[in-house]
Amino acid sequence: MASQTYNAGNIQVLEGLEAVRMRPGMYIGTTSSRGLHHLLWEIVDNAIDEASNGYASEVMVTLHKDGSASVYDNGRGMPVDTHPTMGIPGVEVIFTVLHAGGKFNHENYSYSGGLHGVGASVVNALSRWLTVDVFLNWTHYRMEFTSEFDPKQGKVEAGKPSGPLQVLGNTRKKGTLVRFLPDEEIFEDIRFNGEQVARRLQELAYLNQGIRITFTDERVTDPESRTRVFCYNGGITDYVQYLNAGKTALHPEVIYLEGRRDEVVCRAAIQYTDGFNESLFSYVNNINTPEGGSHETGFKAAFTKCLNDYARKVGLLKDTDANLAGEDFREGLTCVLTAMVRNPQFEGQTKGRLGNSEVRPIVEAVITQQMTDWLDNLKNQETATAIVSKAIRAAQTREAARKTRDNMRKASALEAAPLVGKLASCTGRKWEDNELFIVEGDSAGGSAKQGRDRRFQAILPLRGKPLNVEKKHLDQVLANEEFRSLITALGTSIGESFSLDSLKYGKVIILSDADQDGAHIRAILLTFFLRYMRDLITSGHVYIGMPPLYKVQKGSKIIYAYDDRELAKATRALGKGYTLQRYKGLGEMNPEQLWETTMDPSQRKLMRVSIEDAALVDRLTTILMGDKVEPRRDYISEHADFNRPDDFELPEAQLASAEGA
Repeated sequence: MASQTYNAGNIQVLEGLEAVRMRPGMYIGTTSSRGLHHLLWEIVDNAIDEASNGYASEVMVTLHKDGSASVYDNGRGMPVDTHPTMGIPGVEVIFTVLHAGGKFNHENYSYSGGLHGVGASVVNALSRWLTVDVFLNWTHYRMEFTSEFDPKQGKVEAGKPSGPLQVLGNTRKKGTLVRFLPDEEIFEDIRFNGEQVARRLQELAYLNQGIRITFTDERVTDPESRTRVFCYNGGITDYVQYLNAGKTALHPEVIYLEGRRDEVVCRAAIQYTDGFNESLFSYVNNINTPEGGSHETGFKAAFTKCLNDYARKVGLLKDTDANLAGEDFREGLTCVLTAMVRNPQFEGQTKGRLGNSEVRPIVEAVITQQMTDWLDNLKNQETATAIVSKAIRAAQTREAARKTRDNMRKASALEAAPLVGKLASCTGRKWEDNELFIVEGDSAGGSAKQGRDRRFQAILPLRGKPLNVEKKHLDQVLANEEFRSLITALGTSIGESFSLDSLKYGKVIILSDADQDGAHIRAILLTFFLRYMRDLITSGHVYIGMPPLYKVQKGSKIIYAYDDRELAKATRALGKGYTLQRYKGLGEMNPEQLWETTMDPSQRKLMRVSIEDAALVDRLTTILMGDKVEPRRDYISEHADFNRPDDFELPEAQLASAEGA
């Protein structure tokens, strides 16, 4: 029973870095893979801050064989002199005191990202050990920190110095090297994802023009692919060209706009393609802002106004014509927008939106001035005319799609007609508890309808493969019967009219066969959600059902295996004499099996779909789902390994039993 008294003696005081280990989620969000990589990003951000403020030209990141990671920059080096009030070296303050750093005023850093002084100490607190080497004034300094269990206090002493600051000798190097090993008692898995790290470093290299970032993964066996160097003298202009690989550009040169006003620096790189999707990626102080914010709002307002004014000036829009909408001018747009802000305030569920209201008018003024100058330049007239002409066609198509939606509503086509005989709805009144299974084929749909819990599970079978919506206009999507049925079932509408407020299901689950056709259907549906219902993904409502590949049975004991590794475990557990069934499709399962393996919330496996890197997702979707064959072939040739051996081997006796089945 809980104590009946509550007084000052009940108040627990967490000293130093203890609070970080007690509640790591408060500082890094999660102890999953995302939180693990957050540690590395904090140290990388410190190095990038040195570079972006003009103090360093090179950053080196290494993933070591022992599981540790290190980050080096050739900047000024962390301070090693004694702190005036704390009486310890500055480097010790940085790594042991929360909210201690040189970024709270603007004397050392004009602009910075990361956690503003919290990052380094949090990394130290959540690491088994951390070592920092400082190369300053021709001298090599080192300080080591460990997190070890103290038997006298009965707890882990987090990030304590192993000894005083050491002087190791003379050096010609300059800068700071930080190496740390994440604590396996804190994180679910302490293995860094090399490709994820490489993608982030490449992104930072694009955002910081001319800075050389070297990434080495010592765990890679092939020495030729162990080290990668990222350096882009074109900065975000090169970034836009990279993003548009696999697309057909409307104009060869990237439009580059840059300006500074009231200590805010704004840059934009713009290129149009012949596609129909908008690809706008914004950043503040090197931090991605997927939810936009005041800088993005200012850019859109200025960009739309400038192009409307130009269209009227050259006669492409008449006095009687209405202005074109912003979405018309952003059809086919690829843009990277960056802003450097002194004191950024981030908002939103994932801190992915800039909230500084004063930034909007500044960005709007900069873009208006820069874009006006670009439009007034005679050499740009052909490109400007092509952009406006594309926007006019987009407006015409948008109006046609609007009329199609209106007509469909009037005829009740978006209410029930397409769903008669298709959607098996559920009876639950709470939308957040309801689930919609999008099932491949009538056969699987029949099993799913019989096996489901009709109180909260609805079934929508698809007849054949839906339309690949990449490079399709909205009116073409609305003309597709399968997607009309899906839009109606979800209740959210589509495109600019999309609204989560009217969503009828908390989970939208794609359930397809575990074969090539099933994978293609998943890809097509995910492309549709990405291009026309992106918020459905970012809000965490889209899932992929995971049907088992195998049924292993011996007597009355049955084990379902979802991949080859689980099959190996199952066959070892059952021993000789089992029977093995390989499911070729959902239709092979009876309703009871489908419920037990794939639909029962207490036993099933679901994969939630999320967007970790919007720019990467956009680029890969274009390459893999677009109409250009060569980029897709090149990507497959580079990344697919058709000679990889199986992940497991069945013992000979078990293999014989499996073949006999």
